[in-house]
Amino acid sequence: MNTDTAKGTWTEMKGKLREKWGQLREDELDQLEGKWEQVSGLIQQRYGEAKEKVEEELSRLRHSLESRGDRASRDLPPAAPPARPL
Repeated sequence: MNTDTAKGTWTEMKGKLREKWGQLREDELDQLEGKWEQVSGLIQQRYGEAKEKVEEELSRLRHSLESRGDRASRDLPPAAPPARPL
């Protein structure tokens, strides 16, 4: 994958992250590019949300990119399918 495609995918993901968690700053996300555990930790710290909830939502966002057939999403780590409601 070329670096322009990878950067484009991360740019799209940053937009989705900022839509969901508006207090995340662009420069923070630039520094954490692709480091999902650190992104999760930042969200947990900033919003006081439970680790499981944040990780589930991050997985859902990654899965949405993958499922729409975007081949550029290959630079994202594999996402677990969203949990089914009980």
